[in-house]
Amino acid sequence: MLRVLLVDDEHFILQGLKVLIDWEEEGFVIAGTASDGYEALDFLKDNSVDLIIADINMPVISGLSLLQKIREENLSDAYFVILSGYAEFSYAQEAMRYKCTDYILKPVEKEQLLETLHQVSGLAASKAKKNRANQKMERAYLARNLIAVTGGKYDDVNLKYIREQMRFEGNIRYIEIELAENMFDEEMSDDEKRACQRKLFDICMEYLGEYADHCVFDVSGSEKIYDIGFLYCDFMAEESLKTEKAYLESFLSYLREEAGIPVIMLAGKKVDDISNIAKSYSTACILRSCQGFKNSKNIYYYDEEIQVSNNGAILCKKEIDSLLLAVEQNEPVAIMKAVDLFFEEIQKMGGLYPGGDIKNLNINYLLFQLVHLATRQDDNVNQEEILRIISEHSFQKGLQRGSKAHMVRFAREYAEYLAQLRKNVSRGVLAEVEREVKTNFAANLTLKELSEKYYVNSAYLGQLFKKQYGCSFKDYLNQVRLDEAAKLLVHTDKKIYQVAEETGYHNVDYFVNRFISAKGCTPAKYRCKARS
Repeated sequence: MLRVLLVDDEHFILQGLKVLIDWEEEGFVIAGTASDGYEALDFLKDNSVDLIIADINMPVISGLSLLQKIREENLSDAYFVILSGYAEFSYAQEAMRYKCTDYILKPVEKEQLLETLHQVSGLAASKAKKNRANQKMERAYLARNLIAVTGGKYDDVNLKYIREQMRFEGNIRYIEIELAENMFDEEMSDDEKRACQRKLFDICMEYLGEYADHCVFDVSGSEKIYDIGFLYCDFMAEESLKTEKAYLESFLSYLREEAGIPVIMLAGKKVDDISNIAKSYSTACILRSCQGFKNSKNIYYYDEEIQVSNNGAILCKKEIDSLLLAVEQNEPVAIMKAVDLFFEEIQKMGGLYPGGDIKNLNINYLLFQLVHLATRQDDNVNQEEILRIISEHSFQKGLQRGSKAHMVRFAREYAEYLAQLRKNVSRGVLAEVEREVKTNFAANLTLKELSEKYYVNSAYLGQLFKKQYGCSFKDYLNQVRLDEAAKLLVHTDKKIYQVAEETGYHNVDYFVNRFISAKGCTPAKYRCKARS
């Protein structure tokens, strides 16, 4: 509803304007009335309106003087309509100088007032659309600056802009909000994951309200990480009368309830100023890489997960180097032996340094060395993401995260992964998988089953697929199925449900929707067009 202020020194005219039309039906509401210019100015000090309709001839302050004062002192940007008993052009000309929207002669006729209100509605709608577009552009520009500062690639211009646009008080912490890995499988397309990420971002914005600018979409920019960045400041919890943990837990609970999907938070280390947020972001990335070796949680805090003893970083360097060598050479027996020695040394050191989490510290160091090891084999693969996926897949029921058994399984899987990189299996395996899909497209094919059949890590195969075909395995399979369905529609008289069944779709409605999305029309219409 657009808010209206009526201004006239004649009471019966004010009452007449109120009942002349159905204001609400036209999208307006009478916010207030004033009997002279002073009353109108007082009203505008405490109230905002979208339209002012004022008589031109009032004592002390005329309608024209009121309009002039409002514009010159920038008291309101409301549309202004003059009511006058004078038809002289000079009055209208003076009113237009101060951005008067319309000039209506008394007595006011219903049709003329409605015409003016429709004009104002159109102007307001156009203005709102322009404002939304400007806000969208401003938000996008702010997000670009935030991503630059978060990534550590910024200058004083970036920093100055975000300081001017946002509120930063107290300590700051970068928090990565992301879709929990266990909700993903090979059957979920990239578009579906992206849609979940968009939905989650909108819910974050809704929850944060006036601090929505502290939320940034897709900070990592990785094609395999569906994240949202949140720049948490101490004042947010303080204003909510909560502790930091209680605030974040409430936030996460709201996200999970509204989105209906598993969500986790990775809370980086606290910093004292926005200029240092890149340090907090890097620690959140460390948490992301180490999730496979942690017990499942809703919120991971860097301060709690990555601990260093008071005596400094205590590393089992000799044992880690032996394990790295065994992994690189893909020797299962040597891997088991190296893991045994590693855990024995961890147990000894844990007794010497009870103040620090020695095991986690050493595992974090090992993970970074493994990433470096993989980079030497193939620098075209996103090693950080591969490490995260492999560590998640290595966790099975009956294996405790971070346990010796978990470490052995992970190390052996990673050794196989490195061997695949060295052999450069992409050409042969992809050709085999492509033949498999084209031959058995109607079967319930999954990336996991195909990776096991051809002895390729499913995560790596998924990346090869994306690189080769520009889409996920599921999207590629759907494309093949729909192409085959199109052939059957053109060259046979089989019913739609039969075509769906023969191409691997057991739900006809789902098949029709996928077909429309891919071909731009229903299967029946596609058949008619092709045959005509």
